Amino acid sequence: MVKYIVKRLLLAVVILFGVSIIIYSLVRMMPVDFVTNQFLSLVLDGKMSEAEFNRLLELYGLSDRSFKGIVTGYLKWIGGVMQGDLGNSFKYQDKVGTIIAENMGTSFAIAFAALILQFLIAIPLGVKAATKQYGVVDYTASVLSMIGTALPTFFFAAICIQLFSVHLGWFPVNGLTSSLPVDASGWTRFWDKVWHLVLPVTIMVFLSVGSLMRYTRTNTLEVLNTDYIRTARAKGLGERTVIYKHAFRNTLIPLVTLLAGTLPGLFSGAMITEQMFSIPGIGLKAYDALKAGDIPFIMGYNMFLAILTVIGTLLADLMYAVVDPRVKITK
Repeated sequence: MVKYIVKRLLLAVVILFGVSIIIYSLVRMMPVDFVTNQFLSLVLDGKMSEAEFNRLLELYGLSDRSFKGIVTGYLKWIGGVMQGDLGNSFKYQDKVGTIIAENMGTSFAIAFAALILQFLIAIPLGVKAATKQYGVVDYTASVLSMIGTALPTFFFAAICIQLFSVHLGWFPVNGLTSSLPVDASGWTRFWDKVWHLVLPVTIMVFLSVGSLMRYTRTNTLEVLNTDYIRTARAKGLGERTVIYKHAFRNTLIPLVTLLAGTLPGLFSGAMITEQMFSIPGIGLKAYDALKAGDIPFIMGYNMFLAILTVIGTLLADLMYAVVDPRVKITK
């Protein structure tokens, strides 16, 4: 087991190195950069000289767009990373690591709550739909899951905001806090934030629960048609015992694969949802940085997600041995 983990971690270093090269090259080849986004209009209006504009390009390391310039910029960036420095954000004027650490807490809370609700709803509903195939539960769940899967996030969020926030006034329109008195207690502020997050979390759950439910349903149907399930029924075991003791555990085996994408999803932030509700999370920060061409933040954010993806994949491989005793990790 230890040998396998060490081998995978060494392979992860090579993968992350390749990912960093690809991301940095793509970012540097964007049609515009941070300085152009911020100051080109001033040059066109005559409020900034072209020499001053070129000096800013040189200062930010964006003046040379050639292959040599990209390689030089990457070597400078990777050298800082080796020393534990992800660089300073162009847009936010602060350490990239500090920005990520300060803003991922809100995104993590939203994503974690949505993930727990998603699993609590999708897996039991998928099992129920499989055991009652072509019944009312199966058709209802299938229709709702297809609607949730097909709806774009921005469209569904806009409908929910208009209905529940604007017309009915049940939930706040945007933000994370209300205008509370200065002497408001900690619990009051906590529940105020929770109330602000009810609608965003509900939207995320509704849009993501469908695919997991269909996945669970399909896996459960495959397991229920296997020989050992027919043998268990032939022995006279109750249907509940057959489903939840024998079939359900084997249904979990393919679901473990989802762990690879769950971990980075918890910390990456929901860009569209956070933008629609003006939630100050890491997803909104990353979206604004991407629009601004903030290379250090884009690199730090994406490498952070790449590391989480590698860790998530390793955890998924290890969980196979836990869920299925027949799996032995020896290499």
